[in-house]
Amino acid sequence: MVAITGQKAHKARLKRIRGAAMRAEVGKAIYVAADYLSTEAALSITNGAVSGKNHVASAPGDPPNADTHDLDRSIHTERESQLVALTVADSDHAAAMEFGTSRVAARPYMQPAAAKTRPKAQRLVQAAVRHVVKGGTL
Repeated sequence: MVAITGQKAHKARLKRIRGAAMRAEVGKAIYVAADYLSTEAALSITNGAVSGKNHVASAPGDPPNADTHDLDRSIHTERESQLVALTVADSDHAAAMEFGTSRVAARPYMQPAAAKTRPKAQRLVQAAVRHVVKGGTL
């Protein structure tokens, strides 16, 4: 006869995986990851930027150089639901800078920031999941 051991511990892990604690802890990690993205996007706009009469526009394909700081100050993180956080740039010209227009070439800042922060965000969420599976909270 074969004895199965660890069944109770396995059931407890499965319960934690789909439970409220998991959603709460992973939700926190997702929000922090979105905030990393907000910070990185804003920094990419302000690095080396000169405002006022000495302002020089960035090259097409590079993040825009801040002049009025309207764009970089408009970038923020919003919690949409427990497991959804958004990084938002709500300046009037945010989309035009990111994607370009018929008159201005794209100067993406959000997509490169997302690519740069994605590995760190993935590690953060994975760590949250592992931590809850082992019975803890962040």
